Amino acid sequence: MPDPHKQLRLRIVFGDSGMIGPGKVDLLQHIEKKGSISAAGREMGMSYKRAWMLVETMNALFSAPVVESSRGGAKGGGARLTDLGHQVIAHYIALHQKAWSAAQDDIHALEDLCAKGAHD
Repeated sequence: MPDPHKQLRLRIVFGDSGMIGPGKVDLLQHIEKKGSISAAGREMGMSYKRAWMLVETMNALFSAPVVESSRGGAKGGGARLTDLGHQVIAHYIALHQKAWSAAQDDIHALEDLCAKGAHD
């Protein structure tokens, strides 16, 4: 399990097509938890417009939508992750865990090179 005082932030860039990184994955996880793009954005301290833009970007990046939304009405609106959205999260987390494990020796070496107090 990663040390909460150290971070390894991965961003996977798909050429000119787009990228996926910790912010977008966090947004997907918050949408899954809240069932709403606006509620997920609020919880993350981002505007509704920004959250929607990121969802639209991800939906365009992948072969099918990662988030499906429904407008408000009698039953209210909402959003849910698609199966592909769940797969994106799972693969990103797995990749992050593998990278974290593989990077430990170098992380510790860099930590030893830091000024005293920088890693306390």
